[in-house]
Amino acid sequence: MTWLVYASISALAAAATAILAKIGLEGVPSTLATAIRTVVVLICAWGVVFAVGQQHAMASLSRRSLLFLTLSGLGTGVSWLAYFHALKLAPASSVAPIDKLSLPLTICLALVVLQEQVSMQAWLGVALMVIGALLTLR
Repeated sequence: MTWLVYASISALAAAATAILAKIGLEGVPSTLATAIRTVVVLICAWGVVFAVGQQHAMASLSRRSLLFLTLSGLGTGVSWLAYFHALKLAPASSVAPIDKLSLPLTICLALVVLQEQVSMQAWLGVALMVIGALLTLR
């Protein structure tokens, strides 16, 4: 499968996550809900690692990779905790578009940190994403 297929699966799963989480959060503290979600993700991710035989690659991880993957994990944890708390406080139809402002922010960070090239067309897309997210606010 191509990257586009995987990215589309990711988008569909993320959309389902928002709806399923909003339903599951009823009567549940957001931090506990995030912890439960994290355990499920942990079990699934390690299950796939062992299923495809990639556990042996752990021995070859560089300190740099381990550091940045750890920092990425911390970012994910903060993101999930904030996302679930926001879902507890507001409708999913309001929270999800604001959460998706991560898309234009990622493009800006890729430009600054990774020095990736961003076309004028991409900048137009960034502007439209921001406008779209802001238009969804109630």
